Amino acid sequence: MIDADEEIREIKKEIIESRGLSIRTNNLVNSLGADIKSIAKRQAGYERRLNWNGGVFLVTVAALSFAGLKLASDARIREIESEMDTLRDQVTELETELAEETRRAEERARAEARAARFYDLVRQQKRQEAVEEYAEITQENLSRAEAAFFRDTYDRFRFDLSVTAYQSALELLRNGRYAEAAEKLQESIRLRDEAAHIPSVKYQLARTLRQLGRQSEAIVYARQVIEQQVDRELQDDATWLLATCAEELDDLDTAREALNTLLRRWPRSALARDARPKLRDLTRRAIRGDSAG
Repeated sequence: MIDADEEIREIKKEIIESRGLSIRTNNLVNSLGADIKSIAKRQAGYERRLNWNGGVFLVTVAALSFAGLKLASDARIREIESEMDTLRDQVTELETELAEETRRAEERARAEARAARFYDLVRQQKRQEAVEEYAEITQENLSRAEAAFFRDTYDRFRFDLSVTAYQSALELLRNGRYAEAAEKLQESIRLRDEAAHIPSVKYQLARTLRQLGRQSEAIVYARQVIEQQVDRELQDDATWLLATCAEELDDLDTAREALNTLLRRWPRSALARDARPKLRDLTRRAIRGDSAG
């Protein structure tokens, strides 16, 4: 009986211990569950922060990447625009050069055509037409050789025409056609006023103008003959002519001055013999004029 009670107490003791162990186990399980929940909450918070941080990181990386791409894109765009500006400038320059070359080619073609026409006039010895055409041919884009050839030809043709006009004037003078002769003599001077025969032309023009009653103009050309140094043999004749024209204009002082110049500079001239009595006569007339005044 005692043994049965002992066993019952042992069993009760074990039951109580089992119950206590079960309670402690349950408490531990509950505590563990609470810890797990706390850990889960902390883990969830960490994951949320991690997700936020990851999102912020991704956004930051994306923004930086976009900014970098934008900067790179802008730099590339500026580079392309610079290249385009350079290419546009090159295109404009090439277009300008092309237009200039086209213009030069057209000018050269026109110059060659006009030069060919002018050369035909030269070859055919059409002096008057060539002289009239020369002013226009000089405006063309000629080569140096062409310009030099045409200039020399122009000068030679002007000389030939000047001599021809002078010879025609002499023929007209022999026939007494003074007005026409004066025009030819003026044309001869206009064509080549620096040629060696021009002093003779001016002397003949002065004589012709005197015949036409234009002594004032004759005196102008006579003075030019006196002052020139190309043909000095005409100087005494021109001085005598000047004195004669001045006398006819009743300008006795100018006439006497011209005669004094003739006697002083060309005392051995054939005209000096006539100049002396002429000077005395003019002096007497001047004295009489002064006395009458």
